[in-house]
Amino acid sequence: MLIILAVVALGFLFPLYAGPYPLHVMTTVLTYMALGLSWDMMLRTGQLSFGTAGFFGLGSYAALLTTLYLGLNPLASIFVGGVFAAIVAFALGYAILRLREIYFAITTLALAGVFTVVARNLHDFTGGPEGKILPSAIFNGDPTKVYWLTFSVALGSILVSELFQRTRIRFAITAIRNDEITAKSSGIDIFKYLLFVFVITSAIQGVVGGAYAQQYGFVSPESAFSTNFLLLPIAMCLAGGIYSTLGPVIGSVILGVLSEYLKLRFPYGHLIIYGVIIVAIVLFMPHGILGMLKKIAQKTRTEVGGNENEK
Repeated sequence: MLIILAVVALGFLFPLYAGPYPLHVMTTVLTYMALGLSWDMMLRTGQLSFGTAGFFGLGSYAALLTTLYLGLNPLASIFVGGVFAAIVAFALGYAILRLREIYFAITTLALAGVFTVVARNLHDFTGGPEGKILPSAIFNGDPTKVYWLTFSVALGSILVSELFQRTRIRFAITAIRNDEITAKSSGIDIFKYLLFVFVITSAIQGVVGGAYAQQYGFVSPESAFSTNFLLLPIAMCLAGGIYSTLGPVIGSVILGVLSEYLKLRFPYGHLIIYGVIIVAIVLFMPHGILGMLKKIAQKTRTEVGGNENEK
């Protein structure tokens, strides 16, 4: 517990001993961390969702447009983005959560495309393909305050993920993932839990999208519904280790920092190297970095125990 509090304190105080560029890097890392955690929480139910970018974009538009048209406080608009994403997820969930496996994955993947078409064609409201711009970014672009905002969102995502892991929700969604028939025969309301997790994770994605839109003061169909907000969080979860809170956190920090390092060292080939590293991690560490660390720790404990028995 003390280690966790120390890490949180160091993360909160990071702007006091870091410059603008490291702050920007960590702000980006924290954004993808929150998205990765939300994707992993849905995956724990056994449902592979590709709707992350779609709900991220909805939150972005909701936050920016309510500030622009209604004069809503930027911080309040971020929560509006989460609520709007949750409402849309609740409405859609009644239809698409009846689907399973590849059918559910394809349907959620199509959501970002549908939302993009809608945003493109509502020219007077959303600005069409050009998007909309706020008079100023949140906190007037102060990198320290923006970092604290993103840090708070990521910390909130971690807390929700831990609640999923430490309450009876974990047993319900794990049972659903392992065998739906057995879970149903045990009295678990499968649809209720799937809908609940889908709405909560979509709300997190909407909040992250709202914070992102307020951070840059701009939103457009291409930027809001970008596949980067789907593929990168997935890659970070797979690299760090799925079905956990710590896995996506580790994966996002390592791959996020590594991405910036490669971008500086190899500006014209960093994406190729980055892709090769991700593929190598997935192939040679199927349980992610966290799984590898657990295996090493278990092996060390076994060897230490064996040595003590010999003595």
